[in-house]
Order: sequence, then structure tokens, then C-alpha cells
Amino acid sequence: MLTQLHIENIAVIERADIEFNKGMTVLTGETGAGKSIIVDSLSAVLGARTSRELVRTGADKGVVSAVFESDNVSEWFKENDLELEDEIIITRKISAEGKNSCRVCGNPVSVAQLRELGALLLDIHGQNDGRQLMDEANHRQYLDSFGEYNGLISEYKAAYGEYKACKKEIARLSMDEIEKERLADSLKYQIEELERAQLKVGEEDELCSKRDLLRNSEKLTEALDGAYSALYSSDTCAQAMTDEASALISRAAMLADELKDTADIIENASSLIYDAAERIRDFRESLEFSPDEYDNIESRLSLLKKLRRKYNADEEGMLAHLDECKKKLSELDYAGDMLIKLNKQLEKHIASCKKIAAELTKARSETAVYLEKRIIAELKDLSMPSVKFKVLVSPLEYEAGFDINGADDIKFLISANAGEALGRISKIASGGELSRIMLAMKTVFSKNDPIETMVFDEIDTGVSGVAAQRVGEKMSDLSRGKQVLCITHLPQIAAIADNHELIEKTERNGRTYTEVTSLDRNGRCRELSRLHGGDLISSISLASAEEQLVAAEKYKISRNN
Repeated sequence: MLTQLHIENIAVIERADIEFNKGMTVLTGETGAGKSIIVDSLSAVLGARTSRELVRTGADKGVVSAVFESDNVSEWFKENDLELEDEIIITRKISAEGKNSCRVCGNPVSVAQLRELGALLLDIHGQNDGRQLMDEANHRQYLDSFGEYNGLISEYKAAYGEYKACKKEIARLSMDEIEKERLADSLKYQIEELERAQLKVGEEDELCSKRDLLRNSEKLTEALDGAYSALYSSDTCAQAMTDEASALISRAAMLADELKDTADIIENASSLIYDAAERIRDFRESLEFSPDEYDNIESRLSLLKKLRRKYNADEEGMLAHLDECKKKLSELDYAGDMLIKLNKQLEKHIASCKKIAAELTKARSETAVYLEKRIIAELKDLSMPSVKFKVLVSPLEYEAGFDINGADDIKFLISANAGEALGRISKIASGGELSRIMLAMKTVFSKNDPIETMVFDEIDTGVSGVAAQRVGEKMSDLSRGKQVLCITHLPQIAAIADNHELIEKTERNGRTYTEVTSLDRNGRCRELSRLHGGDLISSISLASAEEQLVAAEKYKISRNN
């Protein structure tokens, strides 16, 4: 659950520290006071996309820190090679230039990593969820998230992947004779060109080195000849002088034992000089090039560079391409036989997909019936007594009869009032009904959802009166197993919360500031009175607010018994 939130230089909030408790917490305040900034800050610290506009005017950077306690993230920490601590501290800094810095328990992470972690910690539901509910493309995902057949979905997607791979291979080999002949000619030309080149890995580097030797052969030969002469072939060469010194010191060593080591050193020096001279001579002889050799090297290098540009690869890559061309040409020669074989395989893949899809359809149909009952029960609790809710599972209108998600078209249908026929949610549900349907679904789905904290951002739009009270009671019921944070303008919802935070906007020295205050009993009465009647706060409205708080407490006690 979320325990602390620190906001610094975000929009109109210069600094705010909020502590959160278990149960249900509401955040209220005047329109424009900054309630949405709290949600934006939570979204930012959990990896949502941000912009530099989020940083308070005049500040170098904005900072959001959140502290969580959760047993649901150990696998994420293990996968990201981080140590899980008792408190999960997440910090995100956003500079005025738009740069981001993210840390988890002091360790730097990417925004993508933060987004993965955030999805395990907190779920934010806003008015946009109603639009998602109206989009029938999302209905299958809603149903599947409720069902307990993930293994079947994985099995189907594996079979579908094999089916698609087989179809792709058939499409690759299926071509008319003119196209086939054109491709064969192209492959033969490439094979002939690369084989004629007689490529060897590393040849170009070797030729470049040899060319450099040829370019400098005159200077190199002159230097080598001079060195050889100085070491070995001249009358006063190092070898002759060393041999003479060795003979003299050897005679001296016979008269003085102390010179024996010196004699050995000079003798070794003579051997080293001889070895060096031999190496120089051998290297010098290797530089005997034919007159045409330089031109041959340049021609070969020109060919290799031309091929490298054409095939965008080095010698190793071109040899691999040669093998691939031979393979493709061989496939073309036997394409007819391969197509017969692949079409037989395709029939098996289609049969496998249809078989698993049928099992998936059965699982979805059974789950749909159960989901209908659960949603209807929840909606009746939310002052929709005559509601009908139908999960329509119908065959997919698709050429193959199935797609990547199976063979089912899933639609949610609803009748909100007695006597009305079932129809599409997008055509029938009002804003307030959409809010209640979404809340009912979140309540039902939360049983299978390991996320411990849920945030509701004004999803009570279009709800009032008794319906608003029922929405508040449903959120309170939800908070018995989850931590619930709710931004609302409705006193019926605010009254039933366990904790109440007031968001207020003030002005000082020509700047706007937003402050967050935890309300006590008296503060809650005044805020509920304001939510009912605006600035007109009287003893009667305060007494009514107190009565509302007492009624809410009685409801929660009755639910706990």
C-alpha cells in the first residue's frame, strides 16, 4: 500500500507531504485547487509519460517521491537485480529541460522499469476508463482478465503463432513462374559473383597491410640494408666487433675468473646480433615483389570494396550471404514439393487452432455467465435495481474463423432500466451509469487483482443522490481488502471515507500555492457542509454533516459484523 507521497515544485504545488493509511481516503477541494495534480504526481512517480510543463514555473526541477509497502513485487526486484527492502521508496525528478531521473530504493532505473514496477503497486481509474468501457475492442480483455484460463490462452497463442509462421512460409514460396524465374536469376547471379570472388575472411585487411609495405618498399629496403650492413656485413659491423671483443675477453677470463660472466654476456650478445641480422635478411628477401604485384593488390582491393558496398557486409558476412542464396535457390528448385508439405502442415495448424479456440470459447462462455451475475449484483447495490447485463460471446466474423485472440467476438450489452432491450454500452449508458458499471467491474475484478492500492479520480461524474451514496458504500466495501484513494466532489462519498485530505489553493506574493491538510472530525464536518451548500455553512448544515458521518460509521460497522 501507499504510505507517503512527497511532491515538490509540481504545477502549483510548491511542497506537499501526504501520509496515507489503510482503508478508504478521500481527497476533496474546490475545482482547480490541485486535486488532479496529486493524481498526475502519482502517475509520474509510477512511470507515466511527463513533460516539462509539469515543473512549477521558475523551478529548476520537480520531484515526486512515494513510499510503498508491498509483498507483490519481489519478482520484479529479482529480475532487475535489486534488493527488496521493507519500504519501497520511489523517486522521480523532472528537470525544467524535460530530463528525467528515476530511482527505486536509491538505485537508478529507467522510466520503462518504473512503469513495470508501478503497474504492480497501484492502479489509477479515471473518467477515461468509461470511454475504454465503451470501446468494444476492450471487452474481450475485460472478460479474460476475470477468467481463470490463462493457460488455455497461452496454449492457443502458441498454436496461432505456428499457424502464422506456416502461412508466412507458404506466402514466401508461393509466387508466379515469372517472379520465380526472376528471383532464381538474381540468386544465380549473386552466387556466381561471390563464388568468382573466392572470398577469404580477413583478406582485405591482409591486402591493405601488404599494399602499405609496397608503397614504402624503397625506404624500407634502404633501412633494412643499412641495418643488416651495420650488424653483419660490413668490415666494422657489430657482429665482427663483438666477436673480436668476445675473443679478447675470453683470454682475459683465463687470467681472471671474475671476467667469466662478462665473457658469457658478450658471447650471448654476439648470438643475439646474429639472430637479428638473419631476421632482417629474411624479411628483406620477402620484399622482393614483382612489378605487377602492387597493381594486382589494388585491383583486388577495389573488387572487395565494391562487393562490400553492394552487399553491405565484410568477407564473413558475404560468405554467409552466399550460403543463404544457395539455400534459397535450392528451396526454389523444390518449392513445389515444399508447398505441398507446408499446406498439409497448415491444415494441421488450422485444426489445432480451431480445437483450442473451441475450448477457449467454452471457457469464455462459462465465465461470461458468472461475470454477468456478479456485475448485475454489484450494479443492483449501486442503485440500478432493474439492470440487465449480458456478455455476448459470438463467433468471430473473420475469414479463417479465428485470429490471435481466438474465435470469439466479445461484447458487453446492458439494459439500465426496466422494459428496455439490451443494447451496446456506448449507445445506452449515461455518464453516471458508465461510472457505476466501471466501479462494479473494478469491484468484481479486484478479487483476482494482486494490486493493493486503487485510485479513483472523479469516476463518480454524473452520479448524485442515493446512487452517490451507494457508490461511496461500494468503495468502502472495496477498501476492506484494498487501499482506496478517491478524488470526489460528492459529500455522500466523502462521508464514508476512513481518512479525509483537503486540497486548498491560496495566493501569496502574487504566486499560487496548493496545500494539503488532513482533516479531523470538525474539519470533515465543515468540508462536508461546503460540499453540500458551498460557502453557506451554518449550524444546521454542520449538524447534517455530523449526522452523515454517524450514518456512514454505522454502515461500516454493519458491514464488518
